[in-house]
Amino acid sequence: MAVRRILIAPHPLLKLKARPVERFDEELSRLLDDMLETMYRAPGIGLAAPQIGVSLRAVVVDLAKEGEPRAPLRIVNPEITWYSDELVTMEEGCLSLPEQFAEVTRPRAVRLRYRDERGGEHELEAEGLLARCLQHEVDHLDGILFVDRLSPLKRNIIMRKLAKARRARA
Repeated sequence: MAVRRILIAPHPLLKLKARPVERFDEELSRLLDDMLETMYRAPGIGLAAPQIGVSLRAVVVDLAKEGEPRAPLRIVNPEITWYSDELVTMEEGCLSLPEQFAEVTRPRAVRLRYRDERGGEHELEAEGLLARCLQHEVDHLDGILFVDRLSPLKRNIIMRKLAKARRARA
């Protein structure tokens, strides 16, 4: 397993719609392993392949808290097939927008159809933090960042803060 570099907004690859995975092979398994290692190191609770510069519809998620056993989900070609009518607003952040957070409104629950790393088909119903995380990561696969779900004013404030932090590091 290798830790990969996480792309930071406004990197153009983060705005592209990712391609479906067609080959369920050792290369895909390595990619998912690398994504998990990268996510754990960051640390984060979810990571989409485009965030490490790979335009494939693959996501990893692990909501285990520190001290709990890891419980990774390896999700390939996800499709949200149902959203609850009930909406919830919570603070979100993103590894591609480091140290930036904002309140985002999303459906409380979702149903997700996906494949595992071997191509097996699965369906998952999720609510709460898992539902939010899945929606956030599927958005990445469609070239959508959480700031795209904010008002233009809030989005611009966050993007200016990111640019300022990037200049300070340079």
